[in-house]
Parts: sequence; C-alpha cells; structure tokens
Amino acid sequence: MTENTDTAAAGRLVEIVAIGAGNRARKYLHYILHHPHQTRLAGVVDPDELRRHKFAEAASLPPERCFSDCDAFFNSGVKADAVMICTPDGLHFSQCMQALRHGCHVLLEKPVACSLQECETIEAESARRGLIVSVGHVLRYHPYFAKIKEIASSGRLGKIVSVSHRAQVGTDRATHSYVRGIWNRDDTGNPMILSKCCHDVDFLVWITEAPCRSLASYGSLRGFRPEMAPQGAADRCVACAVERNCPFSAVRLYRDRREWIANFDVPPGGDIADVIEEQLHHGPYGRCVYHCDNNVVDHQVLAMEMDNGITSTLSMDSFTMHDNRETHICLTHGEIIGDERTIEERNFLDRSITVHDFSKTFSEPFHAGADLRLVEDFVTSIITQDHLPLTSIDTAIASHRICFQAEKSRCSQTDY
Repeated sequence: MTENTDTAAAGRLVEIVAIGAGNRARKYLHYILHHPHQTRLAGVVDPDELRRHKFAEAASLPPERCFSDCDAFFNSGVKADAVMICTPDGLHFSQCMQALRHGCHVLLEKPVACSLQECETIEAESARRGLIVSVGHVLRYHPYFAKIKEIASSGRLGKIVSVSHRAQVGTDRATHSYVRGIWNRDDTGNPMILSKCCHDVDFLVWITEAPCRSLASYGSLRGFRPEMAPQGAADRCVACAVERNCPFSAVRLYRDRREWIANFDVPPGGDIADVIEEQLHHGPYGRCVYHCDNNVVDHQVLAMEMDNGITSTLSMDSFTMHDNRETHICLTHGEIIGDERTIEERNFLDRSITVHDFSKTFSEPFHAGADLRLVEDFVTSIITQDHLPLTSIDTAIASHRICFQAEKSRCSQTDY
C-alpha cells in the first residue's frame, strides 16, 4: 500500500486532483463537494483557462492548486491520494501512467486507452505498484442495469441462453459527438465501438459472466459522408440553403432546441446565446454533417460466443430518434426485456409477467446516481484495504479487448 493510501486509511480525507475539467469531471466533482468528511479536491489540471477557473471556483481552489498541464501538477509538490482523469481518449494512457508512477490511484474515464497494449500496460503497472485504477463503466452502478443483472443472476428464470442488446445512439448524440465532435476520428482517438459502446460490451460481459470465445463484427460509415449531402448543402448550417429541410441542422439543435450545449463554455459575463452563435459560425459544432472530417462508423453490429456457450449480439445505430438501450435476454425458464424505462420479467412456468418500472429513475441526474456511486466505490476502495471497485481495470479490460478485436474483424471483412 502506498503512503497516500495509508494516510487515507488512517482517517484523513482522500485528496483527489481532477485532470480534465469538462462536463464529466464536473459530475464527479459533485460527489467530492457533497462528501467533505471523506474527500477533498486537492487541485485541477486543464489547459483551458476558462474551464480551469470555473472548476476552481466551484471547489474554492486557490490559484496555486490550478495547473495547465500534468507536468506542472506532478512537479508542484501538491499531494494527492488519487486523480480522476476525464480528458480526451488519446491522453488517457500517458496521464494514467504518469499518475501511477507518482503513487496515485486513478479514476479513469472510459475508454481506458487507444490500444489493447496500452490498456494492458496500465493494468500491469497498477498491479505492480498496488494502486487502484477504476474505469468509468457507470452502467454497473445504474439501478436499472443492476436490476437486470440481479434478475439474470438469481436463477429464477433459469440459465442465460442468449442476449440481444441494442445501443440506440440517436441522431442528436451521433452528430454532436461522433460527427462534429471530439470522438469523430479513430486515428486521433478510438473506434466508435469502443468510445461509445465499451459500456455496453462491459454490460454483456457482466451479464454473461464469461469471457468472449469468438466474435465477428460488421459496420461502416454510411450516412454522414460528402457524397450523401443534398444538392445545395453548404459547409455550415447557418449558410445553407437546404438547412430548414435537414434533420441534422446544427441551427435547430443548438440555437432553437438548446440541446447538447453543456460543453459550450460561457466566459465570465458572457451569454450562452453568444457562444452558440460563435459555434454555428466558426466552431466545429456548426459544420454540415456531410462535410466534416469524421471517419468513425455510424452503425455496427457485433456477434459473440462466450466461453460458457451464451451467444450475445450488440447493435449500435446512429439513425434513431431515441437515445437509449434495449436488452432482450433469453433464459431456459423465461426472458427479460428492457428499454431503460421498464423491465419485463417473463416466467415460462406460470406465464406471469412482472414489470419493474424505472421510468422516473431514467430522468434522474447523474445517470440516476450512477456517476456518484462510481466515485463512492472508488473512494471506498482507497479507504478500505480489502475492497475492490466494481469496475477495476482488471475487470474493465475484458470489454476493451473485445472492442479492439471487433474493430479488427469489421475492417477485415470481405464481400460475400
């Protein structure tokens, strides 16, 4: 156990430094600020001065605990038991390794890294140093998904035969994050099956309780390509003659509906309306979806056979109106059907259908509290020697291994 862990175990506060001060880190910060008897934010690292300032202001951090890069923090002498890394995918590996080498436990936002080798290196380094790396697979902490796991594992519907799972990305999320946004290229980040669906693959591994034995995957970038643009489409929605008839209009999404603007940073004294206009006219989020630099897929399917004989399928679809997940589990004595709002537990013996209603839970903040339970589990694992987080790196890496192999499969498929 490291010196910092001994300090935490002795009853002192767990000191955490945030590396990355964006939307995800702000959610995790909520737990730290509301548990002052247990945790304290010791510092923040972000190259963006505005984000850094807002984060520091929320946590009452003095300037000497605010840093523009990791080197400045790790060389500052500021002590920390742990860091939470909420930065772009391409930075995860170097920042996590740097944190481990400085004796810090790590709460690492998913995905872990941009290659399987990097993931395995992090796993090995954390084990060698006796440090915790917990990965942000929040589905395991969500009451809806935990209920599916409880039903499936209870045995009252028999043994699992197959699982069909669908991730409906939704056109708004897809265009914001994977066409115009920072996850739109696999050469600077990760393939979409990993950046979007490692949550889902982790859920399938968790449900089936077995590693993957074999898999095949298919998918492509079909819709959001230049040749699919309607006649007269401009490079930007604000200057486009056909914008009013386009379902993917940035004007409609950001200016009219005011959705997906949580990561638009408003300067002190500024107004969100001005920030939206700046994005529409000059920023990446005002670009036509058919004229972006994206190269990740907009649909993909994954079929797996697990070591215990269970078959699992995952379908990821961008062209959907809803942004949710649907799951159908077939068992020897019943089935489980869920859409993130309700779970139907169907029993073959008495033909009964038990409905578990999560419709109110669905709209609760922080992913129905899952974000906060993730941080709680991480902090508890630091304080309690014999406690391991539900999403530790040695568990999370199974989904990443599948996702990287799925992308290899997708890229190697030939025509029938």
